[in-house]
Amino acid sequence: MNTSRTEPRPVIPHVSGAAVTGAVLAYGAAYFFSWVKHHSDQACRTTDGLCWTWWDWAAIPLTFTTALITLIIVYKQLDIRPRLAVIPPTILLAPFPLLAAQAIAGWWTAAVTGGAWSCSLALAAWSRYRILGLTASATLLLASLVVLYH
Repeated sequence: MNTSRTEPRPVIPHVSGAAVTGAVLAYGAAYFFSWVKHHSDQACRTTDGLCWTWWDWAAIPLTFTTALITLIIVYKQLDIRPRLAVIPPTILLAPFPLLAAQAIAGWWTAAVTGGAWSCSLALAAWSRYRILGLTASATLLLASLVVLYH
């Protein structure tokens, strides 16, 4: 009896790579925003009114661009497809869980949450684990919205 059943690809190396990438990006973003705030506080120390520095204006576009390029390169190496369906929600919705985690316990929880967020969305790229990945992503997003708006 010969069955032509295909074995599913092992997803653990792919998803763990996505989790590490998400954690590193989340830590980097938290550190960069902290540095920008410190730099702005120093530059605007003598100003009584509104004060913006170049870094204030460039922080979000630089962070999103860095995350986009990093995710494209890493997900290509990890063979996570379809990248067009995974990368935009990873970047565009990530600020909600990251802000909620940082509001609760600081930068290290933001890094852990970034890893969980990337891992769950990358897991949804495989049809066999799509429901699990989307459920985990939706749970993280809902929990973060409750924390932020409670």
